[in-house]
This record gives sequence, C-alpha cells and structure tokens, in this order.
Amino acid sequence: MNINLEEKFASHYHQKAHAVYFTPGRVNLIGEHIDYNGGLVMPCAITLGTWVAIAPNSDNKFRFKSLNFDATTVLEANTLNQKDGNAWSNYPIGVINEFIQDGKEITGLDFLFFGNIPIGSGLSSSASIEIATAFALNDHFKLGYDKLEMVKIAKRVENDFIGLNSGIMDQFAVAFGEKNKAIVLDCETLKYKMVDVELKNYVLAIINTNKPRELADSKYNERVAECQTALKLLNGEITLQYLCELTAEKLALHSHLIEDETILNRATHVVKENDRVHLAAKALNSGNLEEFGRLMYASHQSLRTLYEVSGKELDAVVDFCSDYEHVIGARMTGAGFGGCAIALLEKGFEEDFATHLTTYYVDKIGYPAAIYISEIGSGPYLVTDEHR
Repeated sequence: MNINLEEKFASHYHQKAHAVYFTPGRVNLIGEHIDYNGGLVMPCAITLGTWVAIAPNSDNKFRFKSLNFDATTVLEANTLNQKDGNAWSNYPIGVINEFIQDGKEITGLDFLFFGNIPIGSGLSSSASIEIATAFALNDHFKLGYDKLEMVKIAKRVENDFIGLNSGIMDQFAVAFGEKNKAIVLDCETLKYKMVDVELKNYVLAIINTNKPRELADSKYNERVAECQTALKLLNGEITLQYLCELTAEKLALHSHLIEDETILNRATHVVKENDRVHLAAKALNSGNLEEFGRLMYASHQSLRTLYEVSGKELDAVVDFCSDYEHVIGARMTGAGFGGCAIALLEKGFEEDFATHLTTYYVDKIGYPAAIYISEIGSGPYLVTDEHR
C-alpha cells in the first residue's frame, strides 16, 4: 500500500486507528458462465484489494469514509437497516446490519477505507469491501464467525440488502484465497480444493477495457435462459439437473435434441468450459504453465464464438496478447461485454507490454485500457509491520 491509512485516519477522525485490515479482490482464472450450470470455477485472490482502518468511538455512531470517494456517511445504530441511496457505504452498512440481525452486539465505530481495485471492472471490489468489513468486525468484537459464515453473510448483503442476484464465488474467493493458489470451487455445494499455481517467471496482467458494462446484466439473464432451454430439450431423452453433468462426448450423442444452433452453441461452451477447468487443474498441478495458457486462449475463443459474451474490446486485448511473444495465455474474465481480461505475462516485460498494448488498443477501440500487474495473493489479514 503506497498510502499511509493510519495517518489519514488520525487526520480525519482525530484519533488513532485501532487496527488496519486488508482483503483482496479476485479474478476467475478459468471456468466462465458455468457456475449457474452446475460446473466448477477457478478463481484466485489478487494483490489488489481493500484496506480498512477502524477505531471505536464514544458516541455509538457509525462513520464511513473512503479515500476513493468524497462523502462521509454517519449513521446512528438504529438506522443501520436502511440503505444510503446508491452509496458505496451500503456494503459495510449491510454487513453490520446482518451481524446485528444475527444477535451480535456491535457498538459505534469509525471506518476509513481505501481500495486499489478499479471500480466496476469485474474484480469484485464490492465483495472485497464486504469481507473486509466482516473480517474487521469479527476480529474487533471477537464474534467467532468462521470464514464460510462470513462469506454467507456477505452474499446475503449483496442479494438482500444491495439487491443484486449474484452468486457466492466472489465472496468465497476473496475470503478463502491463498498465496500462489487457485480455488477449484463448486458454487452449488461449496466443495472446493486448492490448486498450486506456481507462476515462476510470469505475473498476472489484468487489463481493464474501461468499457461501461451496460449490457452485461441483460445478456447475462439471456444466457441463463438459453442454458435452461438447452437443459429442458436434453431432458426429453436423458435426466439432468445441470448441463455440466454432461461430458462433451455425451452432449454430442444427444445434440440432435437441440435444433437451434445458438442454443446448441451455448450448451457446447458450458460443457467444454467445465472440462477445461478440470484440465487446467491438472496442468497447474504438474507445473505446466504453457498448457494452462493454451486452455486460457481456448476458453476465450469459446466465450467469443459460442457463448458470444466477449465484445470487441475484450477481443482486441486477447488478440494482441496472442501475438505478443511474452504472453503465454489470455482470456476475458467475468461476465463479459467489458470488464477485464487477464494474461500470463513474462516478468521484466511489464512496461513494454503496457506500451504496446495501449497503442494497439487505442488504435482499435479509440481510448486506452488500464493495465495492472498482480500476483496471486492471500485472503483477509490483519495488517502488521511485516505486511506494510
């Protein structure tokens, strides 16, 4: 962190911070648009994230300030069940409200947040804020929640308090992330296993297309409906709860049931992408980064041509990466239609990559992308001198 949060806290609140906590953002390395089809995802925590400094106060009020925004929100304890319009502070407010609804005694606190996750980029800044708040409260008040309980609380905040019908992957990934490991997660059962990711001489380049994502929600719902149509048609001959119960071979055997080419394309992506998650875990377990990179490119191609959720901005980034000799794999990550792509970039070429990608992207799209370099980071922690 290149900012002294404790100094800023003291300046703003005229008291010393009691503690500082960090929670990462996340990327999904592979396994896109299959979580709602009963498949596996492979997210990891990144080294971009959210810091929060806290201290108790004497007037039992809750004050929320972020260095990323101008306004400060001040609430009485009995108004924590009310949203503050569309303010960012609804995320920590929602978490505190959930803890209080759960019978926990939470008394007045001053909060100062700072994040270096680009807002609206699909790197889970909201989940990072939620888990940062939950982790800080749990530690400060010694509430005894385990990580999974905090993940479920944060998901309830997102669904019920904020009103977004999102899954559990984001909160799970930022809470359970481990340094140099990815999580192979079944979003339905929450069964998971950790996979070693030794990037060796590579780093994770995160490329934010800077495209507003107005289409993402409507197209997301459309894809969900298309997958449900495919499932219904296949159930005319076999019994399935989810598309990801199929292998590619079994889908081919029963593909005659799906006469609409678009619907068949959607199902084909889902089934083959789920297979790619299994293959990616094997590649990483054996230290074969080149094979993992090949699977990343294959995933993007499928999302581009079969699932049709990438768009010209994300395609431009991946097209550049495929011709840049120091990248061994790249793909869109997240819902698509904007947001971010990720690339495995050889160390030492960060500046060259950024310079040449920017020129290429501006020429193709008309405005620059934003490029961030990350490693695979750990989940939430109390910031001590060794973490500074």
